[in-house]
Amino acid sequence: MTNKVYKGIGSSEGISVAKVFILKEEKIVIVDAKSKDPKAEIAKYESAMAKTKDDLVKLKATTLEKLGAEKAEIFEAHLSILEDPAIGEGILDLINNSQYSASKAIHEVTGNFVTMFEAMDDDYFRERAADVKDISERLLKHALGLKIIDLAAINEEVVIVADDLTPSQTAQLNPKLVKGFACNVGGRTSHAAIMARSLEIPAVLGLKDILHSVKEKDIVAMDGLTGEIEINPKDKKVWEKKAAAFATQKQELKKFINAPTVTKDGFKDFILAANIGSPNDVENVLSHGGEAIGLFRSEFLYMDNSNWPTEEEQFTSYKKVVDLMKGKPTIIRTLDIGGDKKLSYFEFPHEENPFLGYRAIRFTMDRKEIFRTQLRALLRASAFGPLGIMFPMIATVDEFKAAKAFTLECKAELEKEGVKVGKDLEIGMMIEIPAAAVIADKFAKYADFFSVGTNDLIQYTMAADRMSEKVSYLYQPYLPSILNLLKLTIDGAHKHGKWVGMCGEMAGEPEAVPLLMGLGLDEFSMSATSIPRARSIMSKLTLKETQELAAKALECETSEEVLNLVRKTIK
Repeated sequence: MTNKVYKGIGSSEGISVAKVFILKEEKIVIVDAKSKDPKAEIAKYESAMAKTKDDLVKLKATTLEKLGAEKAEIFEAHLSILEDPAIGEGILDLINNSQYSASKAIHEVTGNFVTMFEAMDDDYFRERAADVKDISERLLKHALGLKIIDLAAINEEVVIVADDLTPSQTAQLNPKLVKGFACNVGGRTSHAAIMARSLEIPAVLGLKDILHSVKEKDIVAMDGLTGEIEINPKDKKVWEKKAAAFATQKQELKKFINAPTVTKDGFKDFILAANIGSPNDVENVLSHGGEAIGLFRSEFLYMDNSNWPTEEEQFTSYKKVVDLMKGKPTIIRTLDIGGDKKLSYFEFPHEENPFLGYRAIRFTMDRKEIFRTQLRALLRASAFGPLGIMFPMIATVDEFKAAKAFTLECKAELEKEGVKVGKDLEIGMMIEIPAAAVIADKFAKYADFFSVGTNDLIQYTMAADRMSEKVSYLYQPYLPSILNLLKLTIDGAHKHGKWVGMCGEMAGEPEAVPLLMGLGLDEFSMSATSIPRARSIMSKLTLKETQELAAKALECETSEEVLNLVRKTIK
């Protein structure tokens, strides 16, 4: 048996060695021929819809039993997508007016939604395309009479190898038998990865061509943290040792879920927070020891809607998060739409480079009737617990001052109406444009806090699209240029007694945590599952050690030099 080694994206930690289970499904073939009987095609579509809805209701119930309410909401979201009028009306229109078959109409309409999501720069949004694909494939299989594979029927220990694994397939997995899965596509923020972490099944995604390189009798060894895969491992004992070390570490990390966040020398001022996309994510934050919500992406309320969400709809959602956090702080980012994030009910003007165009705060301050609705909902929710309102894509001091003034104007309106607004309200901003980082001390006169969005800050600083394979070598969070911008931001805020958080991917990276501690970052906001590890790292380092590390890192010339320094410090 041939030995091969792969490197993918570690998406759910764990070490596994088991025989391969190749997931190959029947190919969906869409025929271009026009239909002569629209009524028959509509009946076919409606039957597929009913069967798909029945499947999703059952999957929701299964997931609720196995994983709890939060993960079951994924299938509630799938049901909402399935019943989205824009999708249904589009399919029926193509059947009735363009003589499309049911399958071709489903493929065409859902494909447009998938393309829209896949074009997005934000990982979290881009991987929502997988949800639409999941629903589309199920609909198409029912419309074409194809078999849907039942992964719950697996009866031996295996590692699943597939092109992709959908959320509905992941929900069927039995962790006692499915020891991991490895896929050509996907990443850490896909729903399949999120569910794998909840099931504690190791997952390595983004492997590109592994499906075509394995055979049924092969053995797969995998590391869901590092993304390493070895087909037919040369030395199983090496993997067994890794598995034993992981099991020991896993037990140790459990101790840090509810432990205080404190350094080796007793410094207690760091806050470990989490990023969320909906109120349903809060349960996961608290179960992993989160001390705050560092970023609630409010655009989900808009993107999961068929029209602009009302003040009441938004208020209900924001209040739910604040209530669930029970006095722990919540930072909610105002609508960050435009660029790669589109709405089905609003057409943005065409721009040559929409990422640098009409988006985020530039859009909301131009469309104040939309912004006012959101701000009023946020301000009302602030009466129920500590809440921060955070503006995205701020480039100039005047821009921030104008957005803050408009927020205070909305606050005054509510108070005049006799509506209560919270006393703990804070108004802050994202640092994601280098121009803002450079003069952070000027912004800090007016902002209550900063939160660094490293994903955008890095790509704007390096003039490198992080989704471009050709220039991905420039997208490096450990470059001294990035570290110096972070220092400018943190020092600028502290000069005026303001705090700084980070809600980009960098905040949860094990090798970034010691650097950020030394630079003086106050709040680290990350994926909820990363919190215990970050707390563990902090407990093993003194503040002085990290400050010395950061000082040396700022003098480095390359990211490799920085990483070598960090690794020596962690050891």
